[in-house]
This record gives sequence, C-alpha cells and structure tokens, in this order.
Amino acid sequence: MRVLIVEDDRDLLDVLQPSLEAAGFLVDVALDGEEGEHLGEAGEHDVIILDLGLPMLDGLSVLKRWRTAGLQTPVLVLTARGTWRDKVDGLRGGADDYLTKPFETEELMARLEALIRRSHGHGSSQLTLHDLELDLSLKTVRKAGQPVNLTRNEYRAFAYLALNRGKVVSKTELTQHLYDQDFDRDSNVIEATMARLRKKIGMDVVRTKRGHGYYVS
Repeated sequence: MRVLIVEDDRDLLDVLQPSLEAAGFLVDVALDGEEGEHLGEAGEHDVIILDLGLPMLDGLSVLKRWRTAGLQTPVLVLTARGTWRDKVDGLRGGADDYLTKPFETEELMARLEALIRRSHGHGSSQLTLHDLELDLSLKTVRKAGQPVNLTRNEYRAFAYLALNRGKVVSKTELTQHLYDQDFDRDSNVIEATMARLRKKIGMDVVRTKRGHGYYVS
C-alpha cells in the first residue's frame, strides 16, 4: 500500500516514515501544502496523512482542492489543533478521519488500515478467497489453514488485488501501489512476481485478462 504524508515537522517524519515502511507501506513525503497538493492529485496513493498547519498552503485548503477536483483517496487529518470546531472543519472539508497530536503510532496504523479497507468496501481486516485467508492487520496469508510464506512484494500484490476483488488491475496501477516512484515501469518484475505468487497460493486464484491486467474473483 502507498501512503502520502504531507507534514512539515521533520522530527515527526523521522518517526513516522520508518515506522510506516517497517509496516510494509511505501511512503511519499511532501513538506508543504503546494507540494502535497501536487503529489496527492496524481491519485496514486491508497491513503493520505495530511497536517493542517502547513507552509505555502494550509492543509484544509489542500483538502478542499483535492475534493473539488474529484480525488477520492481517503485522508486522515493529523494536527495539533484539537478543538471540536477544527475537527468539524476538517471533516466537512473532506477528511475521512482525524487524529490529534500527540498520538500513538499503533493507533495511526490501525486508522490507516481501516480507511484503506473501507475505501474498498471491506469492514473486516480478514478476507477470505477460496481456501485462502488474508489478514490485512497481521499481514499474513493462510491456505487451507496453513501459513503461506510470501515476500513483501508478493504480499503487497496479493493484498492489493484482494482489496480490489473482481476488478481488473492494470500492470501500471499495480506498479504504482507496489514500487517506488523511480521504479522502471517497463520491467518484467510484475510478471515475475505474479508467477511466484501463483505457485504459492494456487494457479487459479490470480487471473490474467490479456492486455488489461490481473484480478482475483
């Protein structure tokens, strides 16, 4: 999963970024509102963490511009402003959740996971596909009750396809949500990842729609 953090507090970023990366997220960072608006509007992220007190352009203005432009990416507002009026303004401006500083990193993770699940129509962190059980919180996969040993990218690919169950996901979209921005998108890494994944979870689970992409049903 790919997350964008729009935050100018470098000390907080020094804590957040490695914690999210250790949890399996790909992390992009913007240090001011203008850069954040630009990165967010591309729509390549699964979730966005947005501070309100930003230089160049305040977070609430960034949020309103995203929503006016039709961006549907879930946004968690992260700020030191803790009054009920600030929360109301953020939620009415288009935020999906609100967390006041200081906070526990584990709570932030849980909220991000919930936002991603709900944005794909899933209420539970546990998904069942055929004889496979995927736990999005524990980041584990079991097949017929037995654990399946997936690499980080194999897990990311399967989790993204499972969240988008029934939808054909293009190679380009899958690449955007699995790899860093400077990844060579013309490489055959996706094909190789899919081949290894199929061997581990079953050849009939991940299907290919030739010329369009991959899906699970």
